[in-house]
Amino acid sequence: MNTLRALIFDVDGTLADTERDGHRPAFNAAFAGAGLRWHWDAATYGELLAVAGGKERIRHYAARHDPERAAAPGFGETVAGLHAAKTRHYLDHVAAGRVPLRPGVAALLAAARRQGLRLAIATTTTPDNVEALLRATLGPDAMGWFAAIGAGDVVPAKKPAPDIYRWVLERLELDAADCLAVEDSELGLAAASTAGLRCLVTPNAYTAGQDFGRAWMLRDSLAGIGPDELARRFAEDPAPPAAA
Repeated sequence: MNTLRALIFDVDGTLADTERDGHRPAFNAAFAGAGLRWHWDAATYGELLAVAGGKERIRHYAARHDPERAAAPGFGETVAGLHAAKTRHYLDHVAAGRVPLRPGVAALLAAARRQGLRLAIATTTTPDNVEALLRATLGPDAMGWFAAIGAGDVVPAKKPAPDIYRWVLERLELDAADCLAVEDSELGLAAASTAGLRCLVTPNAYTAGQDFGRAWMLRDSLAGIGPDELARRFAEDPAPPAAA
């Protein structure tokens, strides 16, 4: 029988609708500030979410829609500059309170802490983005709630590679069989499952309709979900999902 000992959360789209409410407008502000005539509408950004990582999305988009610029010398520095500007815009947006947590997130985090479950984060977004969201929505001490925070470029391969989850598990010093991942996307589910984790998936407007056949649990949101329910179901499930 497995015992649930830790919850490992994705950030963008899982803790909050950061993609829709924060990252997309921040990218567009960075493009405008650099004098680029790029604009990512909601549909375009939804397609770009198939590419994990902000810098990777810029490169992907440029290669297809502005190939001369993408092939120009120094484009790597351009990408780094755009991403840095985008991060500044995003942090301002979050600090202004424009990116609330999704329903049920705060309650589940608080209940898990009261019951002694360890908390962790596994995300491709930057550490600054993670800290800004946690502080703005949960308070100045929120970073200390998490025993491990895997973010940004701490591993070279982004989701759907399992590397970020394996990195977090090493720092928690826990087996995948004792932890539950919480994700919102098919890419995140693939990463968690390949690392040997069960995965609770809560899709959002961008990810609804993706293939979540490997999800251990699928819910519209985290509202009404508590650690007691998760622990009971966890104990009843004798084995973690098979790694791909």
